[in-house]
Order: sequence, then structure tokens, then C-alpha cells
Amino acid sequence: MNLSAPNILPQPNILVVDDDPDICALIAAFLDRQGFTTGTAGNAKAMDRALNAAAAAGSPVDLIVLDRMMPGEDGISITRRMTAANGPAVIILSAMGEDICRIEGLDGGADDYLSKPVNPDELVSRIRAVLRRRSPTGAGRMASIAGWTLNLVRRELSTPAGVLVALTDGEFALMQAFAEAPGQTIPREALVARLHGGSRETFDRAIDVQVSRLRKKLERAGGEDGVHLIRTVRNGGYQVAASGR
Repeated sequence: MNLSAPNILPQPNILVVDDDPDICALIAAFLDRQGFTTGTAGNAKAMDRALNAAAAAGSPVDLIVLDRMMPGEDGISITRRMTAANGPAVIILSAMGEDICRIEGLDGGADDYLSKPVNPDELVSRIRAVLRRRSPTGAGRMASIAGWTLNLVRRELSTPAGVLVALTDGEFALMQAFAEAPGQTIPREALVARLHGGSRETFDRAIDVQVSRLRKKLERAGGEDGVHLIRTVRNGGYQVAASGR
């Protein structure tokens, strides 16, 4: 069996814009743990600089998580500007949760509108839903791993034969981590941090169990193609095999 090195493409790029630096940092850190590429900005001018820098680097922002109430240009004005320029998707976060405020935001071109305080898991779900609508086939958001295909937007894995493999959030996070480090050994503690935020209460054994379950699922779906896809590195961790067995 020929296991080629993964071909990983950029993750969805999210920009968090809020004049409260603590909120920016908290949201960005949570989104990082969910596998997104994230940046932050404290106002409209900083946002514009970040958007231009990302575009110049070849990694344009896919979606802005935007505070409605900010000094200077507010979130509604920014949203209208982004919409007129065919810019990135926008999800507005606001302490103003009344229907009239929500309608104003959506009418202004926002893809979604959430009231503060926001549930982080709900925010992630809304982000994924917006990205799916913007890119219904997940085009440009794929990782190819030895003939297997990982759709980074739809969070789906397909075998070389085209069989769809349903993944839990933890299994997707594992596959994404492996795909981002082709042929490299990922220590257990790094996987703990990736999946569980580095909780001290989470032990290496928990990762071993998760990897074991994922392996069995890959074997059931892909047969021989799935048997040796994930390797155990003694006293090291795990890796996606990058050469024939």
C-alpha cells in the first residue's frame, strides 16, 4: 500500500473584531482549539489592516466575528461595507438581542447574529454553518491523506473508494492534527492540548483510547487502506504514515 504524504490546505481563516481585548482573546483561543486559523482586531481600522495583510499573504479572511457596538465605525456599518465589497462572511455578536436589532443586522448583510454572552460551542456551529453556505462543496478546504479526503468545512472523511466516514468532533480534531503534520510525530501531550485545551485532568491514556477508536473506524470503512493509516511511535506519540508499509 502506498501512503503518500498529506496535502493540507489552509484552514478557515477567522478574524475576531471586538474593542474588548479580553473577549477577543477568549474567542480566538477557543476557535484555535477548534482548528480554525484566527486573528484579532480592536476596531474597524485595525480590522482593515488585518484583512489587507491576510489577503497579501495569500490567506484571505473567510469570516469575521464582529462586535456590533464599537467606538468609531460600528458593526452594522462595517457589515454593510463588507457586503458591498463582496468581502468575507460576517457574524455579528451583540448585547442588543432585541428582534429589531437582529433584523437590522441581518438586513445590513450579516450572515448571522448572536446575542452576548454567546455560548462558544454555538458560535462554532454557526461559523461552520455559514462557511458551508458560502462554500457548499467545501471547495478549497480539503486535505488529501494517502487517498483519503478530509473536508475541512463539512468535517467529513472519505475513503479512497469514496465511502463517507462519520466522525465525532474529537475524531475530526485528531485527523486534522495528523493532516497538518505530515510524517511528523505528534506527542500525546500535544494532542491532549489540541482536543482538551491542555486540561491537567486529561491523561495520555484518554488520547490512546480515542486514537484506538478512530483506527477501528478507519479499518471498518477502508479495510487495508485504513489499517496502517495511523502509526504509533514508541515513546513518542502518533503520526499519519508518509510512506509505504
